[in-house]
Amino acid sequence: MSSTTGQDRQVSVTRSIGAPASVIFDLLADPASHQLIDGSDTVVKATSASPDRLSLGARFGMDMKLGVPYKISNEVVEFDEGRLIAWRHFGHHIWRYELEPLSETETRVTETFDWGSARLPVFYELVGYPDRHLVNMTKTLERLASVVE
Repeated sequence: MSSTTGQDRQVSVTRSIGAPASVIFDLLADPASHQLIDGSDTVVKATSASPDRLSLGARFGMDMKLGVPYKISNEVVEFDEGRLIAWRHFGHHIWRYELEPLSETETRVTETFDWGSARLPVFYELVGYPDRHLVNMTKTLERLASVVE
């Protein structure tokens, strides 16, 4: 399921995953695991300066590749243990994961690309990031499910 909200400048994808919320959250809070689930195929690995586990205010880096290699530095800006984690980098758009336990063994996971707080939100729209990220987020949640189920 996906949705776009024009004024909020957000797109989201939701999927039920057959794993406890704590297991999924532990994976999301471990920057070294992000390459395993990245549906955009741009995350190469966490930098050596990244913490083992993310928390509110934590900074972590990623080696990336989109045609050419580059590095990105992120900061965790939303955090609720087991339920919510979100980070942003210099562009100030936010990647957010919300977890809703449906049972002890099933969790509804929503990934959101939120460019409402971006420095140049119109740029993201002009280059088509919202639509592109819907596809990538769908792949990310598929990969997340394959890792934890």
